[in-house]
Amino acid sequence: MNNRFRLGLIINPLAGLGGSVALKGSDGVADQALARGAEPKAHLRMTQALQVVAAYQSRIEVITAAGAMGGELAKSLGFNVQVVYQTSVNTSAEDTQLAAKAIQQHNLDLLLFAGGDGTARDLFDVVDETLPVLGVPAGVKIHSGVYGITPHASGMVLKMLLDGELVSLMSADVMDIDETAFRAGTVRARRFGEMLVPAEPRYIQAVKMGGKEVDKLVLSDIAAEAIEQMEDELFIMGSGSTVAAVMEELGLDNTLLGVDLIQHQQLVASDLSAAQLLALTVNRPCKLVITLIGGQGHILGRGNQQLSPQLVRQVGKDNIIILATKTKLKALEGRPLIVDSGDPELDSELCGFYKIVTGYHDYVMYQVANPDLVTA
Repeated sequence: MNNRFRLGLIINPLAGLGGSVALKGSDGVADQALARGAEPKAHLRMTQALQVVAAYQSRIEVITAAGAMGGELAKSLGFNVQVVYQTSVNTSAEDTQLAAKAIQQHNLDLLLFAGGDGTARDLFDVVDETLPVLGVPAGVKIHSGVYGITPHASGMVLKMLLDGELVSLMSADVMDIDETAFRAGTVRARRFGEMLVPAEPRYIQAVKMGGKEVDKLVLSDIAAEAIEQMEDELFIMGSGSTVAAVMEELGLDNTLLGVDLIQHQQLVASDLSAAQLLALTVNRPCKLVITLIGGQGHILGRGNQQLSPQLVRQVGKDNIIILATKTKLKALEGRPLIVDSGDPELDSELCGFYKIVTGYHDYVMYQVANPDLVTA
C-alpha cells in the first residue's frame, strides 16, 4: 500500500454547466443552468483522463471526496479509493476547498481535479504551494495555465509520472475573470497567483493571450472575405473578437462571448444555447464561423460549448469556416489548432488541414489536430 502512487482527486460537479445553455460560466448560476436543461459533464471529462491510466489501477491509491466529487467515479472505474471528505447534497466552492484541505493531509503525489478557472481559484486558496496539481478541463472558462489541453492530455501526464519518466515542475498562473462582466460582453481577467504543475508543454495548455486584435485593417479584410462567402445558408457565428468583426462589418448586434445565427446577412437569433441552435438549424443548410483562442489554439471546447458535438456533426466538417489573423497563428509556433468538443470520436473526425481565412482573398493552410493523437 505504501508504494502506491497517492492521487488526490476532486471533481467539481457543477463545472461547465453554464456553457451549453449560453450562461457563459457556472459561478452562481448552477441552478439556473440545470433549470435550462444543462447536463453535468465534469465526471465524463475526468473519466476520459482516468481511462488513460486504467492499466495502472493496482498501483494507484485515490484519495478523494464522497459521491459526485470523486469517490463515486473512482470506485466505478475500479480504483483503490479512500474517501476522506463527505459532501453535501448540493456541492459548492466551500466543499471544493474543504475537500482539498482534507485530501492534501494524506501525503499526495499529485492532486488531479476537474473544473474550470473558478475551481482552480478555489484550490489556489487552500492547496499547499509545494503540492503538484493538474487540472482536467471541464469548465466554460479555461484561462489558467494549470490544465491539460484536453482530458486525455491530463491523463497522459499522469501516465508519465506512473511510468517514472522525468517530469519537471513549473509554476503556472491561476487566472479567472469577472463572470458578471463576462456575461455583459467584457473580458476582465485577473491573475490570482501560481500553483505547481508538471512542466509538459505537449500536454499543459498555455495561458490565454489577453487583449483584442489591434490591427483593425486586418480584421476588416477578414470580415470582408467572410461576408463575400455568405449565400443563402444559415450562418452560425461563434464567439470571439475576430468573428465579432464580421458582425460589426454587417452592422449587426453581436454577442461577443456567445453564439448568434444570421441568414441573408440579417440577424435571426442571438446568444443561443446548444438546444436552441439544434432546433433552429435541424435539416437546414448551415455554415459555422469560428476563430481560435489566442495562445492556446482551441477552436472548439473553450468558451463555445453551445457548439455541441451534435450541432458540429449536423453542420459537417466541410461547412466550418475558421477565421484567424496571421499574428495569432504565428504565436502558436507551429502547434496545431485543437478541438476538444467532449466527443473524442468527433475530435478525430475533425482533424486535418483547413483553409484558414486570414484576409481578403488571403488564406493559409493550417492543421487541426486530434489532441489525443498529438499527445499520445
